[in-house]
Amino acid sequence: MAASSSQVMLAMALLAALLSLAHGIPKVPPGPNITATYNGKWLDAKSTWYGRPEGAGPKDNGGACGYKDVDKPPFNGMTSCGNTPIFRDGRGCGSCFEIKCDKPAEFCSGQPVLVHITDDNEEPIAAYHFDLSGKAFGSMAKKGQEQKLRGCGEVEIQFRRVKCYYPLGTKVTYHVEKGSNPNYLALLVKFVGGDGDVVAVEVQEKGKYNWIPLKESWGAVWRIDTAKPLKGPLSVRYTTDGGTKAVSPDVIPEKWKPDTMYVAKY
Repeated sequence: MAASSSQVMLAMALLAALLSLAHGIPKVPPGPNITATYNGKWLDAKSTWYGRPEGAGPKDNGGACGYKDVDKPPFNGMTSCGNTPIFRDGRGCGSCFEIKCDKPAEFCSGQPVLVHITDDNEEPIAAYHFDLSGKAFGSMAKKGQEQKLRGCGEVEIQFRRVKCYYPLGTKVTYHVEKGSNPNYLALLVKFVGGDGDVVAVEVQEKGKYNWIPLKESWGAVWRIDTAKPLKGPLSVRYTTDGGTKAVSPDVIPEKWKPDTMYVAKY
């Protein structure tokens, strides 16, 4: 007698589970994407750490978002990789979270610390997974217990999304990526206050009225390929996850250069 479709599906599910166990890979479905809801209830997650004990990551130089020098202000090494619902294919880059741990009680302070999402991590250990820098992981500890907490390797934490607030004087910064030219422009956008992340980027040529949309490239990098050379200075308009739009007038100068940072005037 032929097996029913439900029997076939059950057999396939059992086989997948057995293969997962055989390879030591737990199948944990990710949680829903973290959208622009702030200071809400604390959610459960797991955290690990990587790199140097007091470092900002394996090379202290960013990751899948494309940020540089994340060990320096304003990130100051308080960074984290986020899994799928946190990283969101790069749209989570720059978002800010409060995290804290209560157990083990002899090491955890229970006090929240702020971290910035600067990298991606797809290790399937929990619905929400923060793979923290060594510095950020240790910051959840009681004073003097940082190294002992890091010695745990993995701890359960609570987290919630919060607004990003940067020190006075920190302005939105645009890095024109290597390889850019008048017919190809790639921009990395960072230090966006409020929502922290960016979901759309447009540029406007001097004296023109239309805004030209850029496409998502990777991480926090947006790009445009155009048959007609772009003429600077260029204004940049970005849209955040919460729908906020902001313009940086003439931020990319007429004679801009690749691999160069340009800071918004305000």
